[in-house]
Amino acid sequence: MPVIRPISDLRNKANKISELAHKSGEPIFITKNGEGDMVVMSMAQYSKIQLKLDLFSKLAVAQVQRASGDKGRSLSAVMKDIRRRIHESE
Repeated sequence: MPVIRPISDLRNKANKISELAHKSGEPIFITKNGEGDMVVMSMAQYSKIQLKLDLFSKLAVAQVQRASGDKGRSLSAVMKDIRRRIHESE
């Protein structure tokens, strides 16, 4: 269920809004004059969203490549590269 707070809470109860953002792990919707105005969230939640957007972007590129006939690489080739990189970093 979305958390909705008036903008006056952001001004007068910033610590409580911060606490709520961290505890709930969800965005808090801030209203101004009864209408949606902005969203507040914890840095952890924002980072999760950024990671998901990055993944979706990469998946979209892969879909386009696949649709254009690119066969990609075999699992064995990928695993060979991963093992090589692990051994190089040791």
